[in-house]
Amino acid sequence: MNGIIGKKMGMTSVFDEDGRNIPVTVIDASPNVITQIKSEEVDGYNALQLAYDDKKAKNESQAMQGHFKKAGTAPKRKLAEFELDELDKNLGDTITISEIFEEGDYVNVIGTSKGKGFQGVVKRHGFGGVGDATHGQHNRMRAPGAIGACATPSKVIKGMKMGGRTGNSRVKTKNLEVIKIFAEKHLMLIKGCVPGHKGAYVIVEK
Repeated sequence: MNGIIGKKMGMTSVFDEDGRNIPVTVIDASPNVITQIKSEEVDGYNALQLAYDDKKAKNESQAMQGHFKKAGTAPKRKLAEFELDELDKNLGDTITISEIFEEGDYVNVIGTSKGKGFQGVVKRHGFGGVGDATHGQHNRMRAPGAIGACATPSKVIKGMKMGGRTGNSRVKTKNLEVIKIFAEKHLMLIKGCVPGHKGAYVIVEK
């Protein structure tokens, strides 16, 4: 087992032993429930499906209500699979952060980044813009410039860096240090920032 589902609660900062102020993200990693066990014989691989964060049964489909009832748990909002080497858990068991992580571990955090809507090339790709506004460039400060490729091939090349929708995509932030674990409160402090807004679901994995 190498991961758990959590929720980004926000950011704060803590002091280390040397008195340095460290920015951290607070992750609520309440116990995850095992709602499905996948095996090599049946599914072709070994994995556990974990579920997190209760929801009302009336807001869940009948099929999923039956799925959660089989595991003996209430309907959940977030599901995720984690591969394992060997199956040593049972349906309906819970997984806590202290079973997987320790203080000082380095983890990867997967989440959905904040959506920023339609943005131009300066914000989306880091273009420098025109710079000094000389030679009549009064309205071309943040424009992309020429995008064509002359008469051959006489089209815009696929993959050209242009304006477009920014954010709202799956992002993995790697090698973040676990600064502190509050096992009794099911909270963990991870150094630095992680993808997503406050209240967004994240997957923390080794």
